Amino acid sequence: MARHHANTKRIVENWDDLLRVAGSLKLGKLSASDMMGTLQAGKSSSALAKAIAEVGRIAKTVYLLNYIDDASYRRRILIQLNHGEQRHRLARTVFYGRKGELRQKYQEGQEDQLGALGLVVNMIVLWNTLYMNKTVEYLKTTNMEVRDEDLRRLTPLGFKHIRFLGRYDFTLRTRPEVGGLRPLRQRRMM
Repeated sequence: MARHHANTKRIVENWDDLLRVAGSLKLGKLSASDMMGTLQAGKSSSALAKAIAEVGRIAKTVYLLNYIDDASYRRRILIQLNHGEQRHRLARTVFYGRKGELRQKYQEGQEDQLGALGLVVNMIVLWNTLYMNKTVEYLKTTNMEVRDEDLRRLTPLGFKHIRFLGRYDFTLRTRPEVGGLRPLRQRRMM
C-alpha cells in the first residue's frame, strides 16, 4: 500500500549520530529548534537529516497500521478532530466582528489580537464548564439518571447561548459572591 519504504541502510549507516542527537535532546544539551535549524541549513539535506526522515517513516507506518487495524483508535482520533474543529468554529465566531482577519500590520499587534482571541475563547470554555458542572450536579440532586456515556459527549465549546453582537453593559448592580454563579434557568418539561 505504501508508496515509499524506509531506507533501513541509511538508518544503520547513521545510527551513532542518531543516538547522539537523541541523547543530546533527552539531556537538554540540544534544543529541538536548534537541531532543526542545523539540519535545514544548506541547500541539500545532510545524511543525518535523511536518516532522521527514514526513522520518521517507520513511526508514520506504525501509526497508519494502528489506524487501519483498530476501529476504536480511529473513533478516538475522529472525536479529537471534531473537538478541534468545534474550538476553531468558536474562535471564528468570536472573531466575526473583523470577519476573521488580523487587522494589525505588525507582528506584535497580530500577536496581541490572537492572544485576546485565545483569552475570550478560554473564558467562554470556562463559563460553559462551570455551568455544565452545576447543571450535572443539579440533575443528580433531582435523582435524574446521569450516565457516564452522556457526560463523555458533553463539550464546553458550544456558543448558541452567547450573544456576540450588540451592546454590552459591564456595570455591576450588586457585588458578585466569590465563586458565585447565576441560578440555572428552569426549563419546562413537556
